[in-house]
Amino acid sequence: MGPRRTAPVAPAVVPALPLPAAGWSRTVDVAVVGSGAAGLMTALALAGAGRRVAVVTKGALGDGSTRWAQGGLAAVLGSDDDAALHLQDTLTAGAGLCDPDAVAALVAEAPDAIALLQDLGARLDLDPRGRPALTREGGHSRDRIVHAGGDASGAEVTRTLVAALRDAGVEMHEHTVALDALRTGDGTVVGLRVARVAADGALTDAGDLRAHAVVLATGGYGQAYAAATSPAGATGDGLALALRAGAEVADVEMVQFHPTVLWRGPGARGQQVLISEAVRGEGAVLVDGAGARIMPGAHPLADLAPRDVVSATIAAHLAATGEDCVFLDATGLGAPFLTRRFPGIVRACRAAGFDLRTEPVPVTPGAHYTCGGVLGDLDGRTGVPGLYAVGEVACTGVHGANRLASNSITEGLVAARRCAALLAAELPHGAPAGPAAGGASSAGAVDPAARPAIGAATSRHAGVVRTAAGLTELTAALAGAARLPAGRPLDLAAVEATAVHTVATLLAAAALARPESRGCHRRADAPGTRPEWQVRLAHSVDAAGRLHTRTVPLGVPGAEQTQGVA
Repeated sequence: MGPRRTAPVAPAVVPALPLPAAGWSRTVDVAVVGSGAAGLMTALALAGAGRRVAVVTKGALGDGSTRWAQGGLAAVLGSDDDAALHLQDTLTAGAGLCDPDAVAALVAEAPDAIALLQDLGARLDLDPRGRPALTREGGHSRDRIVHAGGDASGAEVTRTLVAALRDAGVEMHEHTVALDALRTGDGTVVGLRVARVAADGALTDAGDLRAHAVVLATGGYGQAYAAATSPAGATGDGLALALRAGAEVADVEMVQFHPTVLWRGPGARGQQVLISEAVRGEGAVLVDGAGARIMPGAHPLADLAPRDVVSATIAAHLAATGEDCVFLDATGLGAPFLTRRFPGIVRACRAAGFDLRTEPVPVTPGAHYTCGGVLGDLDGRTGVPGLYAVGEVACTGVHGANRLASNSITEGLVAARRCAALLAAELPHGAPAGPAAGGASSAGAVDPAARPAIGAATSRHAGVVRTAAGLTELTAALAGAARLPAGRPLDLAAVEATAVHTVATLLAAAALARPESRGCHRRADAPGTRPEWQVRLAHSVDAAGRLHTRTVPLGVPGAEQTQGVA
């Protein structure tokens, strides 16, 4: 059976938001939503090109997933490395769903992105020659990971870009949530309805930020799970907004589970402690409770296999033994080295009651990075005029079915620079077109009280290993999620619950529709990779909010294939 014979299980409806009335209107050239690496770099490059830019971020500037990144940024900088090797490593990790042209562009432009960070004042860790020090992570055939502060690479990238952006005089809208896109009658995006987030989560001072282009850089949707490595704000807001604006999203089933998340017990909820893959890159190994290694024989790279392989191997081991966790043993690296190289991880483990320097610490796979997102290209273009997406919120074809370690911040920076160059050159000056009047939503926002059950069901049925029966149960649970009670005003909790519900619905539909195991997507009832499924699953909603799914041949984002309702 090939992709053309996919049968929908049941119609799904994506909820919409009851928008507060706008009390004000402002006009800029470009509105950037999100302030991780991709959003900050996009805004900085556009401001440098003389464009009027506004940054909208629902927390403080620089909040988001980037500042939590431990490992670093992948780029070909070593004398024993070359672009062909980085390209091949990425394609291998991506398990047949990468776009080779997008990967080639990323690999070619990554060194310049690193150099720009240094020019902006990034304090990268250097080798004795004064060049960026390089290390290795899973799936890489060479040392090519640039880092800062040992294990604080994302924090240094964020610090550097925030400082540069504040100096650039960009208009900031902190503690402000983007609710929906403003569109003209033909569907062109011409701005955003936004609202200020009060300390208690209430939405105040709603208004329209009109722009020639909206760039989404809102990150992923790890918090659709009960527990994940991503921060609390990673609820898929941008993906849900794009879907409601008419964009397609793809590869949503490809959620990467990081193999080494500190195990805190079966009741762990919210953001979890991540132990960087770079620890294994320096020589740490995974062992069982008796101290026996578990990765040799599972993959030629053993503990440095791609993340999907390591996570699946751990999951299989736990299922076979009934154990709750495995252990990461870094004691052979020595306490002085671990303290110097991984100071943040050592502190986090000690705060949880474990000492990485002197004992194996308990770990288990946890939801980490979302390879799918708004379907587009590496320049940020989506299928909707005026709407662009960069960074983790975007599906550019770089990551395919499984992200190669430390390609994420690099991709965000490269895509941001490309998107900014495109917009600076092509956007008109003057005021954008006026939006059309909004219509009534077909389904209300999700009640925040339903969110814990959504996260628990997603974790249970759409984790490292999935089945059709479990995904069908997840779909039914999502369909029955309570809506916001009549008369209750929209607040941030309802916005995020609605986004979480939306991405969980997409995830369940996509994972159910792909009857194979590929990359991050593992089906216990369909364990093999099937060549006829080397396609993207793209999703859109119609005017009634009903979800439609089609297959997209690789490298052809707009190609028309099967249509159906999922």
